[in-house]
Amino acid sequence: MPDPLVLKKYSNRRLYDTRNSCYVTLEDVSTMIRSGEQVQIHDATTGEDVTAFILTQIVLEAAKRRNSLLPESVLHLIIRYGDNALGEFFEKYFQKTLQNYLETKKAFDQQFGKWLDMGMELPRRMPEMIPGVSTIDGMINMFGLTKASALKKPDSGQPDPSENPDSEQKPKA
Repeated sequence: MPDPLVLKKYSNRRLYDTRNSCYVTLEDVSTMIRSGEQVQIHDATTGEDVTAFILTQIVLEAAKRRNSLLPESVLHLIIRYGDNALGEFFEKYFQKTLQNYLETKKAFDQQFGKWLDMGMELPRRMPEMIPGVSTIDGMINMFGLTKASALKKPDSGQPDPSENPDSEQKPKA
């Protein structure tokens, strides 16, 4: 993993990017992180690592714009049980759970995209796959169906009297 980008936080709340020798905003830091950059933030005077504090500030600023971060019931639990339970939960479970969710979502999105691409390719590839059938209409005819019967809703289990005029449907007792 590449070295993290080191930022210095000055007492006037300004952040200095040591790699590019320029000042950056919280929004800039947020954009860097979204693009995959790892950041490490140190207080310019004391050298103390303030990364967690600044990243929390970024998250809270975003939540303030949307007027929500977590459901009220969760916020009540956080306040009620304090740092002990919360710190342990975030350290042990939350990060891994969120990573697993994001990986699963990405895999699903990729697979769904492949299915959509396959569906879009079907009409074009139909003649290659089934010689003599060049359209969906040809496929329907190949199975001896009419377009109307192919579009009909699934069978309800009851015989359709219109298909056999000789049979008379008897009412159920």
